[in-house]
Amino acid sequence: MTDVITVRGFVATEVRRFTTEAGVCIASFELGSVERKQDKATNEWVDGDTNWFHVSTFRQLAQNTAFSVNKGQRVIVTGRLKIRQWVRDDGRTGTSVNLDADTLGHDLFWGTAVFQRHAAPHRETGAGGEPGEGLENGSGSGEDDETAAAAGDPNDGPAGTAVEVPDDVSALEEGGFVNTATGEVVPAEPPY
Repeated sequence: MTDVITVRGFVATEVRRFTTEAGVCIASFELGSVERKQDKATNEWVDGDTNWFHVSTFRQLAQNTAFSVNKGQRVIVTGRLKIRQWVRDDGRTGTSVNLDADTLGHDLFWGTAVFQRHAAPHRETGAGGEPGEGLENGSGSGEDDETAAAAGDPNDGPAGTAVEVPDDVSALEEGGFVNTATGEVVPAEPPY
């Protein structure tokens, strides 16, 4: 059984973004959730204890998180809770509370936001106006082996390392989209 929870809180660190060798984009940050309680003596609301979560997002949600979420912003996260015990080399022990996010958004109680849907991916037309092969939702469908080989492996690098995703989002701003298989930002028009 997986425990699914929803947490409201503030982004306590910059969002860290990377792509694994398998091509999975991951973005993560630390989330602080402060308990608010009413002081019975003064009848005022005060901050209580802070619960800390390590939030991880994957694939398209990771790309959207990296482009949309910044340190200090208030967010709402729903995901799978994972609590792990750890022991360091020096003998210190501790507990990490991880939240693998299924959904994430800004908490509109604290401010406003503007939603922007991804541009529709380019679809080529085949003979007779029928839909042809092309990119669909960034899946890379329609690529033959020669085209894929010519493009090279976007995750080339030494074994055991992740490939940094560039911060250049100009392709997104110009109607491009994110390839969900690799996490790569690609132009709206396929390069082939």
